Amino acid sequence: MIGILDYGMGNLGSVRNTCAALGVEARILTSPDEMSAMDGLLMPGQGAFRDCMAHLRDQGWVQPVRDWIREDRPFFGICMGLQVLFEDSEESPGVEGLAVLPGTVKRFPDAPGLKVPQMGWNRAAWKQPGPIFRDALDGHHFYFVHSYHVPLVEQPWVAGTTTFGIEYVSAVSFGNCHAVQFHPEKSQKDGLALVKAFADSVA
Repeated sequence: MIGILDYGMGNLGSVRNTCAALGVEARILTSPDEMSAMDGLLMPGQGAFRDCMAHLRDQGWVQPVRDWIREDRPFFGICMGLQVLFEDSEESPGVEGLAVLPGTVKRFPDAPGLKVPQMGWNRAAWKQPGPIFRDALDGHHFYFVHSYHVPLVEQPWVAGTTTFGIEYVSAVSFGNCHAVQFHPEKSQKDGLALVKAFADSVA
């Protein structure tokens, strides 16, 4: 059973419908107390870094989610579910993220012809196979909506990159923790394949 984390910010309906369409057994979780019965955790997210972390703190999710990831239990983060894995973000100075990965989330630089936020389809280039990216091919397109990004670094947890003016990290993977900047639930067959691969890795 995969638990879809409901902390007041996230595309829960689309994610739940995606799981249902794939035949993946999933349940929306409204309390951290429900996590222990789950085999995997899926964290969707949208909106601002500050609001996301405030909701997580106020509802008691921060330490349980940190512990879940540090115990190497299956986790899949979407959009803001990737960004909050890092220490902080330029979007919300002074707000601490989950800090399970080092680094600061940055705003896309202003550049001629580059319209921020990035909104629409873009490609991901995979840097490591990983358990959920094993069947992914370079050139697959996914749907993005975001103004902030994880800067490109030479780290083993960088699973995929995307170029939007600059090349940045669009997917991370370490142990049983995976996260993507794009929205697989809005990315048709390529996105569905990643959700299915995560579910298969949990089974």
